[in-house]
Amino acid sequence: MAKLSSINKNERRRKLVKKYAGQYAKLKAIANDESKDDTERLIARLKMAELPRNANPTRVRNRCELTGRSRGFYRKFRLSRIMLRELGNKGLIPGLTKSSW
Repeated sequence: MAKLSSINKNERRRKLVKKYAGQYAKLKAIANDESKDDTERLIARLKMAELPRNANPTRVRNRCELTGRSRGFYRKFRLSRIMLRELGNKGLIPGLTKSSW
């Protein structure tokens, strides 16, 4: 189980990303649009820099929903490899079967 502070910090980041998502996307589109002149693009980049650092989507870490573990994360199930195996063996994940050969 991950530290509770790490899990909470990541949740705060998720909320900030959600809050600033529209503004961030709009500024990023302007900054990457090569048909605009350079000063307008630079102003958009400067405004992006004024947003909170944790509003950047790359700062959010994928974590297991049950344990908070950040490594060995399966996006499809939003679980770590350990919890995926445990729940799969118990038959709690539909369509997942343990392979054997």
